[in-house]
Amino acid sequence: AHDFIVTLENGYDEQVGEGGSKLSVGQKQLISLARAILADPDLFIMDEATSSVDTLTEALIQRGMEQMMEGRTSFVIAHRLSTIRRASRILVIEDGRIAEYGTHAELIRAGGHYYNLYTRQFRREREVALGL
Repeated sequence: AHDFIVTLENGYDEQVGEGGSKLSVGQKQLISLARAILADPDLFIMDEATSSVDTLTEALIQRGMEQMMEGRTSFVIAHRLSTIRRASRILVIEDGRIAEYGTHAELIRAGGHYYNLYTRQFRREREVALGL
């Protein structure tokens, strides 16, 4: 968040929201994450924390999240599966029930719903990156 905050006319003193600067959805997500990190909670819940940021920003957020989550209970809710790949336990919810659980590697080896979602998502991202 610091990188874009310092580019604002008044930096950290910038008025945002109504009557002030308008932030993008991704910038708002970065601010929210920074606030959560500064609060240093025992329990950390993130719901679609990287959904509105580009993949480069997502990678930066993920590195920060890994440090933030170390030593505390954390729940990360995500449709972008790259966000949860390193989780110690992944729960796959299908039709309101836990359909599968395990590590990323275990779920990939199982070849179930998570595997199908993961391979489709990354195939699509690769095609977009290659302009196909």
